[in-house]
Amino acid sequence: MRVGESNWAGNLTYGADAVTTPRTVDEVRAAVAAATHVKALGSRHCFNDIADSPGGLLLDLSALDAGVEIGDGTVTVGGSARYGDFAQQLHNAGFALSNLASLPHITVAGSVATGTHGSGRRQPGLAAAVSGLELVTADGELRTFTREDAEFPGLVVGLGAFGVVTRLTLDVVPAFDVRQDVFDDLPWEVADEHFDEIEDAGYSVSMFTNWANDAIDQVWIKSRADEFTERAGLFGAVPADGPRHPAHAAGIPADNCTPQQGVPGPWHERLPHFALAFTPSVGDELQSEYFVPHSAATAAIRAVREISDLVAPLLLVSEIRAIAGDDRWLSPCHGGDRVALHFTWQPRQPEVEAVLPVLEERLAPFGARPHWGKLFHGIPAEYPRLGEFRALAERLDPRGKFRNPFLSRNVFGG
Repeated sequence: MRVGESNWAGNLTYGADAVTTPRTVDEVRAAVAAATHVKALGSRHCFNDIADSPGGLLLDLSALDAGVEIGDGTVTVGGSARYGDFAQQLHNAGFALSNLASLPHITVAGSVATGTHGSGRRQPGLAAAVSGLELVTADGELRTFTREDAEFPGLVVGLGAFGVVTRLTLDVVPAFDVRQDVFDDLPWEVADEHFDEIEDAGYSVSMFTNWANDAIDQVWIKSRADEFTERAGLFGAVPADGPRHPAHAAGIPADNCTPQQGVPGPWHERLPHFALAFTPSVGDELQSEYFVPHSAATAAIRAVREISDLVAPLLLVSEIRAIAGDDRWLSPCHGGDRVALHFTWQPRQPEVEAVLPVLEERLAPFGARPHWGKLFHGIPAEYPRLGEFRALAERLDPRGKFRNPFLSRNVFGG
C-alpha cells in the first residue's frame, strides 16, 4: 500500500486508499475483480484527476510485463510500455510508427485512452494506429477487441471508463528517417495568410509562441528525409542559428530536445520534441490544450491573440499544430481534421484555472474540444457518439467500478 502519491507534474495528489503494483495480467485481473473502485496508472502525465480513484484502488502498471511482438504490419506491446521503450527495437526490425507524441516518455495505453496525438496535417493521432487491445473488465475477465468489433472505435479513446488495458496492437509502416529544421520569427499576418501552406511544409509542423510577440517565435518542420526539399526561409521566418527549446524565448536551453539543424535521424529520434534520456518538456509546469476544426484554425488563433494580455503572463510556451481526423468516438479529432492549441503554463494553478473559462469562452464558437488529460474548465462541445460511449460503459461496467469524479463530471453528467 502506498498513499499520498502524485502525478508527474506534482499538481495532483491521488485520493486512492491504496496503490498496488501488479506484475502479471492475472494479478491485474484479481485486483480488479476484488476492488470496489479501481483505476490504472501509467506514466502519470495527466494534469487532472482522470486517473484518480478516490477512496478506491490504483493499479500502478509500471511493473507489468511489456514484451514486444513484431508481426506482419503490426507491433503488440504491454499497456505499461512507453513509446520510447520499444521504438528502437521496432526501428531495428525495419518498422516505424507513423506518428509519435512530443514525449516518448508516455505510455501507449494512457496516450491512446486520452486522445493524445502527435502532429502532422496528414497524420491522425496515436489512437488511430490501434488495431487491437486486451482489456480487463469489471469482473476480472480478460477480453480482446479488434477493428472487426463494432464497439472498437469507442473503446480505444476510453478514458479509463471500460477497464484496464493490458496489451495493445498498433499498425506499423516501413522505417524512415526524419530531419528537423527550425525557423525563427514568423510574422503573424503571414501565418494567417499562409497557414495551410506552412502546415504542409513538412511531415509534422509545430509553431511555438507566447501569443504576445509580433511574430511566432519558432516554427519546427519535421520532414521525411526522402521527401525533403531545401528552403532558404519560410515566408519571412529565418533559419535558427542553433538548437532551440520550444520555450527558447524563456531562456530554456535545448539540451533535452531531439536533434535539429537538418541532421537526419531515425523517426523515433526526431518526431518527438524531447529525447527519452532527459526530463521531458520543462518539468515544473501545467498544461492545457484545445482542438478546433482545421477550417476554423486561423479565426481561433486570432481569438486567442485578442486575450494575449491574460494568457502570456502565465505561459512558458504555447504550441500550434495540425492533426488529421479519425473515427474514435471520444477522440478530440473525431469526425475531421483539427488544429490543436496547446498551452504549457507556469506552475500557478489558481491563476491558470481563473483564465481557462475566459479562454474557453473565446474558443467555444469554433467547437473547441479540450484534451482529456490536461487542465480545462468545461467541455464546450458535444461528441456525436457520446451517447453510445455511455451505453458501452454501462454494459461493460454496470456497477461503475471504473467511474470516478472526472468521468461523472465530464462524460456521464453526474
